[in-house]
Amino acid sequence: MVVLAAVMTVATILVCSVQGLPIRDPDDDTLGPAYVRFPLFLLVAFLCDVLPRMVLRHRREKEGYVASFRAVLHERWHPSQVRFMFIGLAGWYVAYATFRNLKNAVPFVNGSLWDDTLERLDHTLWLGHDPGAVLHTVFGQSAAASVFSLIYVAWIALIPLTLMWALVWSRNHALGSWFVTAFAVCWALGAATYFAFPTLGPVYSDPGTFAGLHETTVTSLQSSMIADRSIVLGDPTGHHALQSIAAFASLHVGLTVTVCLLVELAGARRSLRLLAWSFLVLTSLATVYLGWHFFVDTLGGVVVGAVAVWVAALATGNHVGWRPRLVRQSEEESSGVSQDLPARR
Repeated sequence: MVVLAAVMTVATILVCSVQGLPIRDPDDDTLGPAYVRFPLFLLVAFLCDVLPRMVLRHRREKEGYVASFRAVLHERWHPSQVRFMFIGLAGWYVAYATFRNLKNAVPFVNGSLWDDTLERLDHTLWLGHDPGAVLHTVFGQSAAASVFSLIYVAWIALIPLTLMWALVWSRNHALGSWFVTAFAVCWALGAATYFAFPTLGPVYSDPGTFAGLHETTVTSLQSSMIADRSIVLGDPTGHHALQSIAAFASLHVGLTVTVCLLVELAGARRSLRLLAWSFLVLTSLATVYLGWHFFVDTLGGVVVGAVAVWVAALATGNHVGWRPRLVRQSEEESSGVSQDLPARR
């Protein structure tokens, strides 16, 4: 992941330099600068890891809170864990931030749009029908819009939660490094597909199909994103906005596929695997129903997510030959897959 983050940094510097584009912190305007945001992010995750264990130890061992806190720190936060967390988070953030800046540069590097081609492919695969229109007919355009909007927004919480599990709460470094590296590979592959096949997505290329949907949080988000794109294209340097519209391939689907495959390969219990795959199905439906993506984009996302898991397996040593496989834990890691992802039942 660190090597990939470095490569993406070089690519971002080159692309932005050639195109005369600034390199920005992607979330600076809404969530504050990274040097403030990430220490707070880590502090909250650290407290969520330590405080419940401190309270349980205090009750079990009948010792003071300070002594319990020190004992939990000694048990959970060895120097190797601290290094693992900081390196992993820094590498992941660089990969994510460069991905967002590369995405911003897409319309300046490749001004063609593939929406008409992907729309025709969708109609062919759906036997002459528009996938979004079919889903509107099946689910309706009122209550279902709110449900799918909630699912789409819930996905946004999936990334930081899984990141915190992999880097802060888990002590399975083999699985954690595989996890965050696969996410970084997804960012890189996603950026490559954006440059190769620039698209806006159905809600922007065919807005009439989605005009009848009940207004939701996603509706406002779609409006703000197209507004940001217009601002960036009109004045690439005189503001703090980044354009974030690119449909092929769907990384909502790709990253969720990555999660699904990793919980399978980690031997997680059946309920967790079922939850992950169910969320993948709902996310795929939501992206097409709400007009974010063509159906072909979801298929591309499946490929990106699967390839990311395989590449990350090879990169992190989680493989036997060319087959992905979780490696055995090293002795200094205090807990294994059986604790971090409950065993398959």
